[in-house]
Amino acid sequence: MKRIKKNWDDKKVELLVDEVLKKYDDGELFVEEVFSENILFDDNKIKNASYDQDKGFGLRAVDHDTVNFTHNTELDENTIKSAVDSIKSSRKKIILPSKETTLKSNSSLYTDANPINLISLTKKIQFLNKVNHYARKLDSNVKEVSVSLNGNYQNIEVITKNGNSFYDSRPLVRMNINISVKQKDKIETGSFGMGGRYLYEHFFKEDKWKEGVKKAYQQAIVKLSAKSTPAGEQTVILGPGWPGILLHEAIGHGLEGDFNRKKTSAFYDLVGQKVASDQISVVDDGTIHKKRGSLTIDDEGTPSQNTTLIENGILKGFMHDRLNARLMNQKSTGNGRRQSYSHLPMPRMTNTYMLKGKYHHEELIKSTSKGIYATQFSGGQVDITSGKFVFSASEAYEIIDGKIGRPLKGATLIGNGPEILKEVTMVANNLELDDGIGTCGKEGQSVPVGVGQPSLKVRNLTVGGTI
Repeated sequence: MKRIKKNWDDKKVELLVDEVLKKYDDGELFVEEVFSENILFDDNKIKNASYDQDKGFGLRAVDHDTVNFTHNTELDENTIKSAVDSIKSSRKKIILPSKETTLKSNSSLYTDANPINLISLTKKIQFLNKVNHYARKLDSNVKEVSVSLNGNYQNIEVITKNGNSFYDSRPLVRMNINISVKQKDKIETGSFGMGGRYLYEHFFKEDKWKEGVKKAYQQAIVKLSAKSTPAGEQTVILGPGWPGILLHEAIGHGLEGDFNRKKTSAFYDLVGQKVASDQISVVDDGTIHKKRGSLTIDDEGTPSQNTTLIENGILKGFMHDRLNARLMNQKSTGNGRRQSYSHLPMPRMTNTYMLKGKYHHEELIKSTSKGIYATQFSGGQVDITSGKFVFSASEAYEIIDGKIGRPLKGATLIGNGPEILKEVTMVANNLELDDGIGTCGKEGQSVPVGVGQPSLKVRNLTVGGTI
C-alpha cells in the first residue's frame, strides 16, 4: 500500500483527531490522493488526452445523526489544526485513555500498483490505433469507431478515534468501444465496455480487445435488423450479467441503510418477511478479487464483506455505513462509501447480484410462448420510495413459441421493484457478473459498482414500445 505524502507529522495529527473525536459518537479523518487519465481515440485520431491529480482531506464528527464536516486540499499542519478547531465542540465530555496508533490493513483484493504510470502514453495511443484499425477492417460498412481508455489510481488513509488508522491503494481501469455501421441509409451504433481493479495490460491481451470489438460490432448489426417493440403487458426474460443493473437500481437502493432508517424505502419494515419469490437470493459482495465495485476497506476503514440481503425470498437486512448502523442498532457492513475527500460517506452498494437458480437458460426460453428477451440496458430511473422504475433495453429480442426471434428496438421496461421480485417464476443457473462498467449515482455522488444476475423469467411486466 502506498502512503500519501503530507506536510504534517502523522503521529501528531492522529492524536489531534483522537482528541477531538472523543467528544463525539463517531467520525474520521479521510485523506486521499487520486490520479486519473482519459484517452479518447475517435475519427482516426486522438480527440482527447487528459491527466488530473488531486489530493485533500475531509474531517467528519458525528453527534447522534448530526454531522460536522470540513474539508481542504492542503495537507499541512496549520490546515489540519484549523479543521480540528472548527470541529471542536463542548457538547460532550468523554475522556478515554489514548492508545498507541497502529497502521492497519485488511487483506488486499487487488494490486497496489498505479496503472497509469506503467505504460507510456505513446504505447497507449498505439494500442488504441490498433483497435481502431481492426474494427474498421471488420466490415466496409463500419463508418465510425471510438475507443477510449480510462485509468484511476486512489490512495486513501482513514484515521478514527482510539488510535485506529487504515489505508488502501485502489487501481481502476476501463476500456470503451463504440462502432457505428451503415446499411443503405440507416446507421446504428453498438457499444461494449470492460474494466475492473487491475492494470491496463488486461486490455492489451489480443483476445480481450478483439472480443470487445466484435461484441460492439455485433450489437450494431443486430440493431440494423430490429423491428419496433410491441407495447403492453408481457412475459420478460432478463439475460445474465449486465441486466443486473435493473436489480441494482430498482431493488438495491431500497436496501441501503439510510433510506430504511428514515423509513423512505418500500422495504423499511419488512425484515424477516417474504418480499420475493423463494427462488431469489441477493447479496452485496465487496470482496470479489479485482471487480469494479470491490473494496479492501470501505471509506470509513471497515473491511468490505459479503452481505446477504434477500435469502430464498426473505428479506434479511440492509447495507450499512457506521452512522446508520449505530442508529439502527446494527453493525456496519462495510458499505460506507464517498466520491472523494470533499464528500460525506453514506451507505452505497459494491457488487450487488442475484445468486444462481436451478433452471437451465434454455428452459426459460422454451417455456415462454410469447414474450421479450432483454440482454442489455442503456439506462433508467427509479423512485426509491415507491420502488417504481423505467429502464430502456439497448438489445432485446422477441420470443415466439419458445424460440428467440427477431431483434427489437425501443423496448422500455416499466414496473415496481418490490412487486417484480414476486413475479419471478424461474431463475437460471448461469450467473454472470457484468464486464466492469458500472457507475452509481446517489445524492450527487458517483462511485464504481458491479452488478450481476443469472437469467430470470418475469411473469408479467409492462413493456413500453411502439404501438
